[in-house]
Amino acid sequence: RLRYVEVNHGRIWQLAFLGQIVTRNGIHLSGDIDYSGDSFASYPNGLAAVFGPDAIPQAGLIQIFLFVGFLELGVMKDVTGEAEFPGDFRNGALDFGWDTFDEDTKLTKRAVELNNGRA
Repeated sequence: RLRYVEVNHGRIWQLAFLGQIVTRNGIHLSGDIDYSGDSFASYPNGLAAVFGPDAIPQAGLIQIFLFVGFLELGVMKDVTGEAEFPGDFRNGALDFGWDTFDEDTKLTKRAVELNNGRA
């Protein structure tokens, strides 16, 4: 259970770091974030997107929180019981060539992901 939580949180932090790098380089989704015409680029980066005068509205933050909770409780788990290791969420659908690797390569790739999540 602890390894599952460690891998899951490591993946979340890796995505959060990537989101910071991308948005701080000026890359934003195109289009509007709401019906009033506010674009994704009109909101600041980092903590200023949550706190401050130009922050994302509270209803938007609640939507993000609920969506992440839905992913955590409903999607990001082993539904089929076919997991090879803690954090294996393929559920028999997504493979990306994982089954073509030998056991040593699989262990190496899992160790790299674990170490990247700890960094």
